[in-house]
Amino acid sequence: MPSEHAGRTGGETVEGTAQEAVDTDALALKILVAGGFGVGKTTLVGAVSEIRPLRTEELLSEAGQSVDDTGGVDHKTTTTVAMDFGRITIRSGLSLYLFGTPGQDRFWFLWDELSQGALGAVVLADTRRLEDCFPAVDYFEHRRIPFVVAVNCFAGARAYDEREVSRALDLDLGTPVVLCDARDRDSGKEVLIRMVEYAGRMHTARLLDSVG
Repeated sequence: MPSEHAGRTGGETVEGTAQEAVDTDALALKILVAGGFGVGKTTLVGAVSEIRPLRTEELLSEAGQSVDDTGGVDHKTTTTVAMDFGRITIRSGLSLYLFGTPGQDRFWFLWDELSQGALGAVVLADTRRLEDCFPAVDYFEHRRIPFVVAVNCFAGARAYDEREVSRALDLDLGTPVVLCDARDRDSGKEVLIRMVEYAGRMHTARLLDSVG
C-alpha cells in the first residue's frame, strides 16, 4: 500500500505536469502602444496592467522646451524616454505584453527595436492634436503592422465619431477606430481586445494570400 508521503509526491508530480502543460499552451502576445507626446500612452499601460508597470519617465527640462511641443498638454511635467511596460491577461492562456513607445521625435530610433515581434499596435489619438499621431500611423502602415486607432476622449475636447477620425487620418479601409478613456481599465481592455481580433484577421488573411 503506498505511503502517505508517496501519495503526496505523486500528487505533486501530476500537478507539476499539469502546470507545465498550461504553461506550454499559454500564448503571450506583444502589443505596442504608440502615439504623440502627452496622448496618454503611459496612462493606458498603467491602467490595464495587472503587474506594477515599468516606466521610464523623466521630468521635462528647460533644454527640451525648444523641441517638445506641449501645446494642449501644458499640465504635463514628465515624458517617457525609453518605454513603458505592462502585462494583462485577457483570458486563461492569453496574455498581452504591452510596450509603450516614447512620443517625441528624438526617441523614434527606439521604435524599430520595440516593434520587433509585435503582433500589432494601438495608436492613441487626441482630437485636440490629431496631427501628432500621423507619424505613428505612417510608421505602422509602411511596415504592414496591424493597428487600431484609439481616440482618448479628454475632458473638454470636441467630440468626433469614428468615421470622422478615420477620414481625418486618411486610414486604410477597415482600420478600426475606437473611442476610449485611457484612465479606465475596462475601456483600455476593450481597445486591446479589438486590437488582437483585428490583428488576428489581418495575419490570417496574409497567410492565406501567401498560400494562394
